[in-house]
Amino acid sequence: MIDRNHTLPISRQARGLSISRGSVYYLPRATSAADLALLHRIAELHLDYPFAESRMLQGLLTAEGYHVGRLHVRTLMKKMGIVAIYRRPNTSKPAPGQKIYPYLLKGLAVSRPIKSGQST
Repeated sequence: MIDRNHTLPISRQARGLSISRGSVYYLPRATSAADLALLHRIAELHLDYPFAESRMLQGLLTAEGYHVGRLHVRTLMKKMGIVAIYRRPNTSKPAPGQKIYPYLLKGLAVSRPIKSGQST
């Protein structure tokens, strides 16, 4: 893709490929040993507590002696693709006995806008 030995400057090659010049020079850092230990422990805890989110996992890790913040736990969970499994609210279904209001514009041809303060 980008040839560092080409006569065309790297900035022009990057512009031609529609990528930022900074991404050409970016070298990803390796994951630290401490983060690898956290990743393994979070994976184990997720198997034991699949409903636990970052707040609960951070509390469990703190109880085990790890000094880690909730946002770092959330970042590591996102990196591994771990999400908490729990029932989410089903807001699309109406409650029993809930009144369903009719759609008043059904069958009405909308041909022009109504100015504010003007009635039909």
